Amino acid sequence: MHHSITVENLSFAYPDGHVALKDVTISIEPCEKVALVGPNGAGKSTLILHLNGILEGDGRICVSGMEVNKQNLGKVRACVGLVFQQPDDQLFSPTVFEDIAFGPIYQGLAENEVRSRVDEALDVVGMSNYINRVSHHLSVGEKKRIAIATVLSMRPEVLVLDEPTAGLDPRARRSFINLLDELPMTMLVSTHDMLMVREIFPRMVIMDEGRIVADGKTEELMDDQELLRVHGLEKPG
Repeated sequence: MHHSITVENLSFAYPDGHVALKDVTISIEPCEKVALVGPNGAGKSTLILHLNGILEGDGRICVSGMEVNKQNLGKVRACVGLVFQQPDDQLFSPTVFEDIAFGPIYQGLAENEVRSRVDEALDVVGMSNYINRVSHHLSVGEKKRIAIATVLSMRPEVLVLDEPTAGLDPRARRSFINLLDELPMTMLVSTHDMLMVREIFPRMVIMDEGRIVADGKTEELMDDQELLRVHGLEKPG
């Protein structure tokens, strides 16, 4: 059985010369839920954007046994559901239905199959009655759920999220954490929400200045207050 995600010796510099990733190596097992934490500028978002080929650095990346390269890009993007921090980056159609149908239509599925994929994805995120709503009229929490549905409709093997709870009020945050906890998928989530990490992510990877500085059991790393302090993190109260 292959890993869900394997990253080997990945380095990346932006065109302005800023080195964002330095020799990053990580592997994630099928159905493992991993939190990616660290200060702003640590390279978390840059790493995430490599997993479905939006950015291309030096090193090797495999998802579900496929190498991430130009030839495999379509398959890779169907396999890795990437949900951006700002749901408005993901939602661009007039209605919720059209947003969620976009991926399956792009994959060439028949109309009835597209419809059932949309229904299924909305059901999973608890938003079935929003199918005909206008996306930009929704709250941030609702938009985040719809953004997840837009990738679930393509039935990815891996879900990758950037700051999923940012900007949510307490009730929306709670229901969102419950949703992530219930989804039986491989998950890599970049976040500053240490309470969420402690609650639903058994494994935590700490990044700082483009490197992975710690990778282990969440409860053990959370107890290492010096480690957290050095990397600008706090154990949740």
